[in-house]
Amino acid sequence: MQSNTPTPAAQPSAAKSVSVARRVAAVSWKPALFAVLMWVSAAAGEIPIPGTPVPITLQTFVVMLAGLMLTWRQAGAAVAAYLAAGAAGLPVFAGGASTMALVGPSAGFLLGFLPGVVVIALIKGKTGAHGAKATFLAALRYFAAAFLGGVVVVYAFGFLVQSALTGAPIAVVAIASMGFVIGDVVKAAVASLVAAGLAKLR
Repeated sequence: MQSNTPTPAAQPSAAKSVSVARRVAAVSWKPALFAVLMWVSAAAGEIPIPGTPVPITLQTFVVMLAGLMLTWRQAGAAVAAYLAAGAAGLPVFAGGASTMALVGPSAGFLLGFLPGVVVIALIKGKTGAHGAKATFLAALRYFAAAFLGGVVVVYAFGFLVQSALTGAPIAVVAIASMGFVIGDVVKAAVASLVAAGLAKLR
């Protein structure tokens, strides 16, 4: 008669598989959450800016938070999943757009999210100490990281691609986008304060 009792060798193997599955789930839920938040922020509405075909959304704010609160691998995975969903035809971009947005005027900004969020995550530093002073210094570091990655890097991609697609000089594109830049500097400040506060709670 055969026994259904697992052999001693099979038991560690099964336990190892369960452990790996748990680690994968623990690591992957955060990127999935931020990918969904990027879609929600695009679907929540957009504010048009005269003189430019690219609307204002809360996407850059979510990108900044992702970079400040996740590792660079997790943050990059979140943005990559979001872009892949749009490339596959899902209406996850502003205005319910999908694939065509990646070849339109806003393509550079969307593609710039990926290197931008990685830069934020890599240069944000760590918050180990507690107290008001440590939180304030962390918020300053976070703001610098969010500004460099979420504004400088993203807009560099956005300006270059939009200029190439429209034929307008980069200076003209940049001037027309100043409303975005000012708004995203404010978003960087808010995101840094939120992330520093949440880091303190953790």
